[in-house]
Amino acid sequence: MSTLLYIKANPKPEGYSRTFKISDSFLEEYKKANPRDQIITLDLYKENIDFVRRNDMYVISKKEKDKDHPIIKYAYQFAEADKYVIAAPMWNLSFPAILKAYIDYICVVGITFKYTEGGSVGLLKGKKALFITSRGGNYSVEPFFQFEMGERYLRAIMSFFGIDDFTTIAAEELDIIGKDVKVILGKTIEVAKAIARSF
Repeated sequence: MSTLLYIKANPKPEGYSRTFKISDSFLEEYKKANPRDQIITLDLYKENIDFVRRNDMYVISKKEKDKDHPIIKYAYQFAEADKYVIAAPMWNLSFPAILKAYIDYICVVGITFKYTEGGSVGLLKGKKALFITSRGGNYSVEPFFQFEMGERYLRAIMSFFGIDDFTTIAAEELDIIGKDVKVILGKTIEVAKAIARSF
């Protein structure tokens, strides 16, 4: 049995997020294929996620870490999961700032990575991550590929943690005039379902 952590980063109410239509469809299919797995849903806008402050830095840097601390608990939760699904729309070439604030919570020495004589080493090897996103334009190809920073950053930080099995599902061109959004979402949902069966 595996534990999947479903991380949601979008303030839109239920039923309005195009990203969540894809990710929720993925989760439904995943549950069918993996009925015994534990799924933990973490909606960042419903959590007490904030920017890391000076006092928080002191707690994060301590060698002995309180597993119940309001910040440290997220790093432990992340480290204890086996699989990750991160659902966030493209905002301003990246993703909502709350997701970066959350990543600052889980970047904790001794929990998700460590330092060695040769530099930093990720502690989460053998795990896998999936990024599900929706974009107004097409940022998977040039000329706009160079502007996409969300997927690029998440792939890098996951690799920093030791997670090299990283996949992205992106619904593109949802705000391009003349494009059929329902068709695009429908095709992307089918891709998501196919990936869910073997994730």
